[in-house]
Amino acid sequence: MIAKESVLPKGLPKKTESLCPECKSIIPATIYESEGRVLMEKECPVHGKVTDVYWSDAALYLKAEGFAYDGVGVLDPLIKGAKVCPNECGLCDLHLSHTSLANLDLTNRCNLKCPICFANANAAGYVYEPSYEEVVSMLENLRNQKPVPTPAVQFSGGEPTIYPRFLDVIRKAKELGFAQIQIATNGIRIAQDEEFLRKAAEAGLNTIYLQFDGLREDIYVTTRGRSLLDVKMKVIENLRKMERRPSVVLVPTIVKGVNDDQVGPILRFAIENSDVIRGVNYQPVAFTGRISKEEREKGRYTLTDLVHDLEEQTSYVNRDDWYPVPTVVPISTLVSSLLDQPKVTFTSHPHCGLASYLFIQDADNVIPLTRFVEVEPLFKELYALSEKAEKAKVKFPSKVKALNILKKHISKEKAPEGLNLIKFLRMMETVFSDETKSGLAEFSWRMMFVGGMHFQDDYNYDIERVKRCVIHYATPDGRIIPFCAYNGGPTYREEVERKFSVPIEEWRKTRGTEFT
Repeated sequence: MIAKESVLPKGLPKKTESLCPECKSIIPATIYESEGRVLMEKECPVHGKVTDVYWSDAALYLKAEGFAYDGVGVLDPLIKGAKVCPNECGLCDLHLSHTSLANLDLTNRCNLKCPICFANANAAGYVYEPSYEEVVSMLENLRNQKPVPTPAVQFSGGEPTIYPRFLDVIRKAKELGFAQIQIATNGIRIAQDEEFLRKAAEAGLNTIYLQFDGLREDIYVTTRGRSLLDVKMKVIENLRKMERRPSVVLVPTIVKGVNDDQVGPILRFAIENSDVIRGVNYQPVAFTGRISKEEREKGRYTLTDLVHDLEEQTSYVNRDDWYPVPTVVPISTLVSSLLDQPKVTFTSHPHCGLASYLFIQDADNVIPLTRFVEVEPLFKELYALSEKAEKAKVKFPSKVKALNILKKHISKEKAPEGLNLIKFLRMMETVFSDETKSGLAEFSWRMMFVGGMHFQDDYNYDIERVKRCVIHYATPDGRIIPFCAYNGGPTYREEVERKFSVPIEEWRKTRGTEFT
């Protein structure tokens, strides 16, 4: 078993460590409740006090921390004897989670100039674009990670589809055994070039994480600098034509006062197009660079703001349907114990993300999994069983007990019509697979992930979250760096990219004028 009960302190108020947004010094911080919200307060001896909203709903914050687990990190960390997080990333031996999903930036060039982007050549002043050989080395490094080879990789940027050897990279990832190969894209190239999309699917592309900020053009003009709604619709249309196609996860960046009124319409759009779209992963905006308290308060949008807005704007989900990412840890620990083989375990910090699953027949028939599954007692019992199974010499009785626990906590009366235990288990298998299960052919309901992931910025930085991060960046120098350390805090992104980049003017001279 590769997860255990977390050592995180529970309840409010509590102490943690954070960073000064100005000088990046590590400073103590207090997380506390005020008027039903959870706030973080910290004070730098040089730059003064900073207060920011951590979560907008204290009750959901406290619920989430009840599902905290800690992992075991990696068996052979690159940085040994680390003393200070987040100043020694690599991964280091202070880190408590292995890589569940790796980001790999293919380029910082892009065919857009988004005002809210922190990872493009225009903003940086240089071009970062690893060679094919460097990309392969990064992929091999991820697959060599122990105890669990990285199972999923997401190629990002910039815009990954403009990378010169994009299709070769997809093929190589498939060859190396990644179970999930994803791209994070604005969709422009796959909207314009159906043949390119077909070749990417044939090469092994599983999932398209499609930038999707709403259903109004003015939102794209504000957030992306141009009209793009027609591009998003064309992506869906092109995919619908394909017999064997990558699935789509919509990825809206949510800014309060800009598109928070769109969280409900986006989910309804996904449900209406659930033949192509398998999930929505909302990302509340993270503030990079200096920003005033007034501007933060105006634009800050937390995970629990998302929960409340989806409850108000739709009839699909309410606040009781949401659980933190590590809720599913008992499934991983049980499978690891039964197979006597470590499996990927989502031991992220309980306040990094919230999620639910929806069973969909059509836009008017949507049932959250939490309405027919007793989540809390189910996972509590599965975790206890995994502890016993790990010590048992004969595993079969534990498998039988696991099925009995599932039967006990799944209500046949409340479940979608036609869903029995076997079909439920097969549907859960498809969460990380695009293969059609023949036993589900007659079952008319689809399953959709809906979740939110709030990446940190320097104002709400919690070092305990960094230590437990499960989404990591691979870098050309062999390091593997947690997402929130790569893009905030010490900002390893700038260090890494400058080390492996060329100035824009040099790029223009040697490779032509087109760099965006």
